[in-house]
Amino acid sequence: MLKLFRYLKPYWWQIIILLCAVAGQVWSALQLPALMASIVNDGIVAGDVDFIWGAGIKMVLYALVAAMGASLANFLSARIGTAFSRDLRRDIFAKVLSFSVADMNKFSTASLITRTTNDVSQVQQAAVMCMSMLLRAPMTAVLAVVQAIRTAPDMTWIIALAVGVIVLLVVVILAIVMPKFKVIQQMIDKITQLTRENLTGLRVIRAFNNEGLEQKKFDRTNTRFKKLAIWVNNVMALQDPLISMVFNGASLLCIWIGISLMTKDFAYLGNMMAFMQYAIQVIMSFLFLTMLFIILPRANVSAKRINEIMDTREEITWKEKTVGKPELAPSVEFRNVSFSYAKAEEKVLEDVSFVAKAGETTAFIGSTGSGKSTLINLVPRFYEATTGEILVNGIEIKNYAQEDLMRRIGYVPQRGVLFAGTVASNIKFGAPEITEEQMHEAARIAQASEFIEKLEKGYDSHIAQGGSNVSGGQKQRLSIARAVAKNPDIYIFDDSFSALDMKTDARLRKALKPVTRNAVTLIVAQRISTIKDAEQIVVLNNGKVVGKGTHKTLLKDCEVYREIAKSQLSEAEFEKEVAGDSGESTGVEVLKGKESMGAGKASARKEVKNA
Repeated sequence: MLKLFRYLKPYWWQIIILLCAVAGQVWSALQLPALMASIVNDGIVAGDVDFIWGAGIKMVLYALVAAMGASLANFLSARIGTAFSRDLRRDIFAKVLSFSVADMNKFSTASLITRTTNDVSQVQQAAVMCMSMLLRAPMTAVLAVVQAIRTAPDMTWIIALAVGVIVLLVVVILAIVMPKFKVIQQMIDKITQLTRENLTGLRVIRAFNNEGLEQKKFDRTNTRFKKLAIWVNNVMALQDPLISMVFNGASLLCIWIGISLMTKDFAYLGNMMAFMQYAIQVIMSFLFLTMLFIILPRANVSAKRINEIMDTREEITWKEKTVGKPELAPSVEFRNVSFSYAKAEEKVLEDVSFVAKAGETTAFIGSTGSGKSTLINLVPRFYEATTGEILVNGIEIKNYAQEDLMRRIGYVPQRGVLFAGTVASNIKFGAPEITEEQMHEAARIAQASEFIEKLEKGYDSHIAQGGSNVSGGQKQRLSIARAVAKNPDIYIFDDSFSALDMKTDARLRKALKPVTRNAVTLIVAQRISTIKDAEQIVVLNNGKVVGKGTHKTLLKDCEVYREIAKSQLSEAEFEKEVAGDSGESTGVEVLKGKESMGAGKASARKEVKNA
């Protein structure tokens, strides 16, 4: 937890003022019992009214100083604590944004949310308590003990006994509940995960009539959390009556011993009253320390969870500045690229090589699980290639600064992702500086302008979180418009036309042609119709390239591609496509082999029908 306290460094001068306010409050408060004793001994017993008035006025002034110090300390501790949590959340969020997909897989989304919210709140609470109590309680305890010894040395053993009992009680309680704090935070993670999962998949849950099942799952987890929280609270609740017993017992001992001493000297009455006040302050100080010792272990669990994020070493590191000068003509080249997930035995991609040039469309097709989406996700470095090289505009992507590489890429994911805001804010997401005319043109190219103009407020219409108030096809078209508006060197479409009907798909690809004539276009698709006009089609099977060429040449020379075409076309259509082949095989590279072809044929028949 001490590692996180470095976030308090920018507020050091406020902390100094806070500590001074706390010191002033403690010192002023400790003057009151001594003044009360002097009023009794030197004023009431002696009958000196003027002395009583003078001491009383001093007590009021000291009380005002103590109140002002307490108010200033509380204000500063709250101000510093909220600034501390703001800075910590900001850095956690920035750290998570820097994660690659592989880094994200180390944490669940629900856990990241809990760590950014609940765990930070726990650490903030501990930080505020430390600032307000870590000086106040020990300082009060030490000075009160000193004053108590000076006032009534015969009764100081009462304070020692009370403090010893309190410390013993706290140690026992902490030993019982500390192991449960981590479990509680994990249960909060689980509840967050279930809530998020059910809200996201609400339509599917209703469609399958599984509201009852999901309710039972949530209730089961929620009940476990409730029982654990109640158990911890019950154990912690024992602290109040036990401390109260110690407190009242110490007060009774003070009165009993004090009265026995008063029989010898009535002037001891004032000393007894002052000692009781000092004893109360010492006990309260240790009570505050025990509260701090209870909060700190739970906050320490949260701090460890936060540090797990902050100490995560990114698997993908970026250059601060791009090394080398990119070529003016956009291009993407894979040189013997292989990829496998961490701790996985099999490779997802193996020895993939191709060159995608400006003005040409390079498409990727294959059976489910053949590695198509993984391949194009290597270009923006969402994953890092295990072996081989990937060059963008003639420079290896590892030599790019992150911002420089990303500004060259227009990425449209498999599932259209929209953000809460407006239609306009989503289209301008990657290029906020574009004009209204450019935004409208991007929407027109993406075949989105027609449905946008039918919305009540047009481009100012509200988009709900995740785009839940628009259809799948509309989300895809807005995602494509967002990429077009960016005007990148490289367009990446990860099966981004799947939710479009054939007519809209054809119109969109036709409209894209003029826009992408100076850019590289990479398309992952399941439909032959989407990619048949591509200048280069790369056929994947089990992570290997088994064919490379145009639609016509692949129909002739690539068995896997032929099987895919057969699964999507009627027999008459397939024969027509094959008959339309000119027989040219120039520029076609088919990687043949018994193992790859045999696997391709079997896999294509079984899996492609589900594509």
